[in-house]
Amino acid sequence: MEILKAKPTDSEMLTKLMRESKAHWGYSDEQLHIWADELTVNSSYIDENHVYKLTEQNDIIGYYSFFLVSEQTAKLDSLFISPKVIGSGFGKLLLDDFLRRISPLKLTSITLDSDPNAEGFYRRNGFDVVERKSTSIAGRTMPVMTKTI
Repeated sequence: MEILKAKPTDSEMLTKLMRESKAHWGYSDEQLHIWADELTVNSSYIDENHVYKLTEQNDIIGYYSFFLVSEQTAKLDSLFISPKVIGSGFGKLLLDDFLRRISPLKLTSITLDSDPNAEGFYRRNGFDVVERKSTSIAGRTMPVMTKTI
């Protein structure tokens, strides 16, 4: 198992993984279609951001991406795990790798927009909800979370 910098040629595999992971939480096909653009990782995104993939026997089983918002803050833009291995500790493995990679940057905080289904995971890892944004699903909010580092 390795965590490697993603390549632009990984875009289709990362998109497929992201969509499968999102579908795991029971979102309708219609909703996933509405989110199609948001659930796409294109090669330029990989070129322009920090994107790391978790591989096991040449299969991508997870990934995360981040970018710097300011000199003090990074945004964890995505963290997705294959539904085949959700709950196996790989999310924590990726989050820990992310924290190690940003450590030399001397940041003071991390921000992220969490899927409601992942809020508990981020809370267990030291993030707090600072805001809730309305989403395209009636009655659903998305937690905006932060962690001081």
